[in-house]
Amino acid sequence: MTFKDLQLIEPILKALINEGYSVPTPIQEKAIPVLLQGKDVLGCAATGTGKTAAFSIPVLQKLQIESENPSENYFNKSKTNRKPVKALILTPTRELASQIGDSFSAYGKFTSLKHTVIYGGVNQRSQTDALRKGVDILVATPGRLLDLVNQGYVNLRHVDFFILDEADRMLDMGFINDI
Repeated sequence: MTFKDLQLIEPILKALINEGYSVPTPIQEKAIPVLLQGKDVLGCAATGTGKTAAFSIPVLQKLQIESENPSENYFNKSKTNRKPVKALILTPTRELASQIGDSFSAYGKFTSLKHTVIYGGVNQRSQTDALRKGVDILVATPGRLLDLVNQGYVNLRHVDFFILDEADRMLDMGFINDI
């Protein structure tokens, strides 16, 4: 099986080829078709097996298709005149958040979608500037996400895709109340 067999759109196939990928890993082969059908998935696989691509590729595809064929309510700008966050990926560490952001950059390179990564331990200015401009996809750690929600920079009302990456680790790290 190839990525083309998974019925991926041209911008994503082009990005995957650009990254040197042609054959999906087992987790990708199983998860991508199910996620493209709009179903929920609980995936477990070893580190380095492509779990991030398994969830990011379907999110990118579904959002790109919607952006090209917007329904009446999709991509409507809020009172702030910016695109609402449509996908939220919550992850336990800034390192993982950054890696996931890099994956969205790579796989979404030829789409019109915008994403940003927010995490604590750094000045929030560049993060809030990106949020003000509007993003389709938000990758975040729990603490910074809650902080920016409470400050009014993040509105989660329009989220259609919610991914908990390494949920077990977040719980082990004490994020149960934040989640």
